[in-house]
Parts: sequence; structure tokens; C-alpha cells
Amino acid sequence: MHFRTVAKILAILLAITSLFMLTSVLVALWYGEYKIMFSFLYPVVFVLAGAGVVLRWMRGRTRESLSIRDGFLFVVFGWLLASLVGALPFYLSGVIPHYADAYFETMSGFTTTGASILAEIASLPRAILYWRSLTHWLGGMGIVVLTVAILPLLGVGGLQLVKAEAPGPTVDKITPRITETAKYLWYIYLGITVAETVLLLLGGMSFFDALTHTFGTVATGGFSTRNASVGHYDSAYIDLVITFFMLIAGMNFTLHYKFLTGNVRKVLADAELKAYLLIFAGAVMIITVELYHRVFSGVFDCFRYAAFQAASILTTTGYATADYQQWPYVTQMVLFSLMFVGGCSGSTGGGIKVIRIVTLLKQGINEMKYLVHPKGVFSLRLSGNLVRKNIAYAISGFFFLYISTILLVTFIVSTAGIDIVTSLTTALATVGNIGPGFGRIGPTGNYAFYPDYVKWVLSLAMMVGRLEIYTVLVLLTPTFWKT
Repeated sequence: MHFRTVAKILAILLAITSLFMLTSVLVALWYGEYKIMFSFLYPVVFVLAGAGVVLRWMRGRTRESLSIRDGFLFVVFGWLLASLVGALPFYLSGVIPHYADAYFETMSGFTTTGASILAEIASLPRAILYWRSLTHWLGGMGIVVLTVAILPLLGVGGLQLVKAEAPGPTVDKITPRITETAKYLWYIYLGITVAETVLLLLGGMSFFDALTHTFGTVATGGFSTRNASVGHYDSAYIDLVITFFMLIAGMNFTLHYKFLTGNVRKVLADAELKAYLLIFAGAVMIITVELYHRVFSGVFDCFRYAAFQAASILTTTGYATADYQQWPYVTQMVLFSLMFVGGCSGSTGGGIKVIRIVTLLKQGINEMKYLVHPKGVFSLRLSGNLVRKNIAYAISGFFFLYISTILLVTFIVSTAGIDIVTSLTTALATVGNIGPGFGRIGPTGNYAFYPDYVKWVLSLAMMVGRLEIYTVLVLLTPTFWKT
């Protein structure tokens, strides 16, 4: 492994993070929060100075190529170190006086989980709220992908980094050059960000609220600047806009590129997209029927709240407009089931991912066919393409590790004396990067009551889920460290 090259790119990553942190200084200046400003300036100066020393020391000592092991090492330590640095403004400002809490909040931001230890949000300084939401936006497409876009300037290849960080089971190169792919993905990401911000402004939101809620939407994160989340605005227009963009963010971003370049036929033929929309439509229909006359009197209100909450949980965004724990049990079961699904591959969403669910379903059907016709040949296809056996095996392995991780986290959480519903949905919400769950961490609750050791475990669980299980767990195997 090329440790020096990894160290060099980590220095660049942290420098990029600190430069984005500088935008919070501008927000602090705009709102006259001068004391808060230094909580950002000190970490920025420290990180930039440290990165400068590392880059100077590494000059001429790095290799030009990266192995897949280098990619895994960089990605895992990149998320760990970015969260360590990103937590400093929360801690230094005194807004979050305990570092374990500050780290939890930051990891939740970068991994787009949206789990929070904060009970009072609206009264916090604007610069802190902005940075909190910005961590979502940066983590959504991945700070790593941003780094990949500028790697040619560093003289190292970036494909291994994207393979290690990409939030889906496969990596689609929409252009022959991986750096061009990263750039186009970021252009699309920026375009969606601008579009939603404008539409929310038209709905009566302030620019600050529109921007921060957009950060939470396009990154499928869920941090809000209001104690009651999106429900604070009580606006059907805002609910529908955010619902639409949550669904857009939960789609594979390569489909956005194909749509924008006129390749609509391939978009419509995508098996994962069809399944994604079908799951969403089915959930909305069931919830709408259950809410009608039992919670809301009008059909439109039932649809509005059902669509918003289904999209929020399915895409692992975590925004809320109502306390769904007060809804009928059938609707709660639907939402609980959606926690196992997640968004599409190549999206900013978490969870198992729709493509894996579809693949496992089709593989299960094939196995039943083999029982009836032992000598038959049954191929596994998605969107007309043959799925190789090794991919099906990898997905099966992922599913086992995913469920095992959830059970392990559930057990650790329960050692703090937490009930089974809260423990299980805490594991689901953190590993799946969802945020809210059921029990004590429902839409009106938070994670502040957990002891520090549980918060550290949950912080790690959020990263494991965001980096698709394998990326982190592979570092724990002896094989990875063998030369």
C-alpha cells in the first residue's frame, strides 16, 4: 500500500473541508455572530497549516497509482478525520459542550443520517446551523468524489477512490474519464440544489431556510433549522416540493445524466427505478387509505402527509411533517418496512438499496424454479442485462453483513437499558442513515439520552452504513494488511 500517497490525499481532503468551513465564517459575519466566527477560524487555520506541512513533506515522495486497498484506506480515514475536524466548531463554540456529542452530530451530518442530539435547534447561531446542514451537502455526493474531481492536479488516479466510496453496489462511469464523471455528477448535484432552493423561496421560505433545507433534501440527510422540522411551515406547497426532490435525490444520479442528455428510453427501462417508484406508490397508497378519516378528514391531506413521510423514510432523508408514531399501526409497519429498503444505487440515499432488494428477490424466485426444474437454466437479468453470479454472491454477502451489523448494534444499544423497539430502530436508523426511528428516537425525539459509549458506536455505525459495510469491515480482516 502507498501510505504516503494516501496521507497526501487525506491532507487535500481536509484542506477542502476546511475551505468549505470558511463559508460559515462569512455567514457568521453576515449575521453579526462574531464570537462564533472564531470557532470556525481556529480549525481552518490549524487544518490548512497541517495540510501544508504534510504536502510539503510529501513532495516527490508519492506514487502515481492507487491500488484498491489504498482507496479503502483513504475513504475510511477520510470520513473519520473529516468528522473529527468538522466537530470542532460545535465543540469550540460551546453549542455542543461534549466532544462525543459534537462528533456524533458531525458524523451524522457527513453520512447524511440526520440523527441529532440537539433538542433546541431554532435558537442556535445561524453559522452553526449552516455548517450543520452543509455537512449534509458535502457528504451527500461525497467529499471523496469532490476530491476525485481534482486528483489530476495531484498526479494520482481516482477510480479506486470512487469504487471504495460509491454509495451503490456498482460504479457507472457516465464518461470514459472518472474525473469527468465526478465533475458531471457534481454539476447535476449543484443544478438540483439551485432548483430546489428557488422553488422553496417561491413557497415563502427565507433564503437561509431554503438553502439549508435544500442541503438536507438533495443529500437525503434531514437536518432542519426548525425544532418541528419541515412541519414547522405547515405548507402543502413546501411539503410537495421537498417530497419531489427527496425522490429525485433517491434516484441513481447516472439516470439524471442520461435524462438530461436525451437518453429517456434507458431511464424509463431501468428496472431499479421502476421498483423504486412502485415501492413508493404502494406505500403512499396504503398510508393514504389508513389515514383517511382516522387521522385527517381530507383525501389531499392524507396523500400529502403519506407521500412526504414515505419519501422521507424510503430515501433515508428523515424529515418529518407529523408524528407518525401517533398514526395507525399499519402505517407504522409500512414505514418500518421502508427502513430496510433505502434509495437507489448511485444515489445519496442509504439503506440496503433497491437494486439489491430486486436482485435478491429475483434470485429467490430462480432458486424456487430450480427446485421444480433441477436441470433448468435460469438467468438473472436486470433492465435486460445479465447479472453475473459474482455480483449476486456479493449482494448476498452484503445483505448478511448488513443484517448482522444491525443486530450487533441493537445488542450494544440495549446494554444501556434501552427497550427493544428503540434499540432495533436506532440500529436501523444509523446503519441505514435514516435518522429518526420509533420509540424514544421517533420524529419528536433525539439521541441525547444515550451514554457516550453508545454514541461512539452509533457514530461508527453511521459510517459503516454510509460506506456500504464492505469498505469499513474489509479493514478489519488480516488479508487486507498482508503485503
